[in-house]
Amino acid sequence: MVRIQQIIISIIICVTVSFLSSCSSVKLSVADAQMKRGEYFDAAKTYKKLYNKLKSKEMRQLRAEVAFKMGECYRHIGQDASAATDYRNALRYGYPDSIAVLYMAQSQHGEGKYQPAIENYREYLKYNPDDRQAAVGLAGALKSAEIKKNKTRYVVKNARLFNSRRSDFAPMFNGDLLYFTTTNEKVKGTTRSEITGLKRSDIWMVRKNEHDRWQTPEPVEGELNTEWDEGIVSFSPDGSTMYLTRAVRSNSSDSGVEICVSRRSDAQWSAPEKFEITADTLSSYAHPAVSPSGEYLYFTSDMPGYGGKDLWRINLKERAGSLENLGNAVNTPGDEMFPYMLTDSILMFASDGHPGLGGLDIFRATLTPSGGWKVENMGSPINSEGDDFGITYASPGHEAGYFSSNRGDRRGYDHLYSFELPDLQITISGHVYDKDEEPVAGAVIRIVGDDGTNLKTTARNDGFFSFPLNAGVKYAMMAGAKGFLNARQEFTSDTAEQDADYSIDFFLASITKPNIVDNIFYDFDKATLRPESEKALDEIAQMLRDNPNITVEMASHTDRHGSDEYNINLSLRRAKSVVDYLINAGIPAERLQAQGYGESRPKKVTKRIAREHPELPEGQLLDEEYIMTLPEELQEIADQINRRTEFQVLSINYNMF
Repeated sequence: MVRIQQIIISIIICVTVSFLSSCSSVKLSVADAQMKRGEYFDAAKTYKKLYNKLKSKEMRQLRAEVAFKMGECYRHIGQDASAATDYRNALRYGYPDSIAVLYMAQSQHGEGKYQPAIENYREYLKYNPDDRQAAVGLAGALKSAEIKKNKTRYVVKNARLFNSRRSDFAPMFNGDLLYFTTTNEKVKGTTRSEITGLKRSDIWMVRKNEHDRWQTPEPVEGELNTEWDEGIVSFSPDGSTMYLTRAVRSNSSDSGVEICVSRRSDAQWSAPEKFEITADTLSSYAHPAVSPSGEYLYFTSDMPGYGGKDLWRINLKERAGSLENLGNAVNTPGDEMFPYMLTDSILMFASDGHPGLGGLDIFRATLTPSGGWKVENMGSPINSEGDDFGITYASPGHEAGYFSSNRGDRRGYDHLYSFELPDLQITISGHVYDKDEEPVAGAVIRIVGDDGTNLKTTARNDGFFSFPLNAGVKYAMMAGAKGFLNARQEFTSDTAEQDADYSIDFFLASITKPNIVDNIFYDFDKATLRPESEKALDEIAQMLRDNPNITVEMASHTDRHGSDEYNINLSLRRAKSVVDYLINAGIPAERLQAQGYGESRPKKVTKRIAREHPELPEGQLLDEEYIMTLPEELQEIADQINRRTEFQVLSINYNMF
């Protein structure tokens, strides 16, 4: 009895499954046909209705298949969150192909969920270790957090004036006009795209008013826009010929995507005419980009190449036999699209086949002398976890323009964004002081760079000055003022792409009074210069080179200890040691005079000394009589101040006659 009941139940289940499968198979075939034609939006709706009807546990296999195909539809229209959910459901119901794991990882990558994406990339690579797309995706996901943390200096803003409530993308400059593709509710056609569910795209434009401000976008004039999808444009160098993408829909065949040409006459654009690239009618051709010279047309195609969609080019003057793939430095097993030639040797493009932040990223490819391409990711914030593509520059020499992105839009709608790389704010500033660290008002400072910079400024009353700089430049600076010797300094600005404010001060030596030379040291009770004195002495030598018409007295002084005769002799020997060093450094002997004063010229407390030692009043002569009135610790300080080396300018006309 139990056996018979089991057989009856089995028969009922089989009949039910067969009935549901046959009912579902009609809709499944419809959805499959829609997806085959690229009608991803419509196909996703059909798959979803079917998926919701497949409630029985016995339909796990069919549910897995439908969930996977639904994920495929959402992946193609840029809805990564929905795609990731459907791939996850497909795997939960036992979808047998591990490709679902890869696609789920890519969708999570596009959501900015890098850690789950990393785990799924690694899971997929366990079973498919040679899959380049998975390896590249993993590399991009691993780098993404670092790329987003170390943002470039580009400033990116939503171009709200241009954007509608639908998709707006692929901006392109033509002179002072900005063209872009839009699916807003005011486009010419009335039907909605089976691919996106939005109205079919048209080409719109925006112009500036007399105050150089953008006005409200408007449709292009003429016969350009039709009931079909038109968009993603490029222009000949003279701006009179437009190359555009057109997609013609047909229920009886796959979608046809082709490049067309339109010509402008009296501000009107003519009806598009197909631009023949090859006799291949099975492949699609899209995203035209004319090189600045007008010699080449770059474009995207799914012709056999490196996999997915590749970038190609054709010579516009010699079409026959000139078609060429841009090679595997640019093209990958993924998709390379939306080319834009910034110059004839710099290609901008979008790709999901190079390591990136998720979805399509924008890359810059520079033509090398050997004919290859050096490819670089544009980094964050130009790139995001979403799709970033379709960049255009206002002018080749200015890092500013517009691009498209669906960042932050769960519907996958694209919007226009502006970008600009602000000029680096690099400055050098400082003060000009005398040797007592008092400001030198009106000092003249000159700066010369190996990039051609040649600037001059005058110090303020407080001695302050400032100059703008460029990155990675070697500079020489000279400061001078009446009654003072010139002072010279050199430095090189950093090459880092970041703002910087360098600081440099000048200390000018007086022509009319002695100038202390700090940091000259001798062995105790000897005239031998210690090695740590070399830096200060080298600075004196450079000062003499910078002021070639002066002669100086190099004088040495001792403290009050010891006999007068001994101190005079010791100080003279020390002064001669300094002169000998300067002569060995290349300074002519006739410009130098050594003099030893012993303790005969005690130092007067200057403003600088008073700031450093407030216990010593400014203007006080540090002679033995005064020092003896001080506490023992201040006596040592005063003696140390008196033990000094100075130079005094003797003449300013050496070798002038």
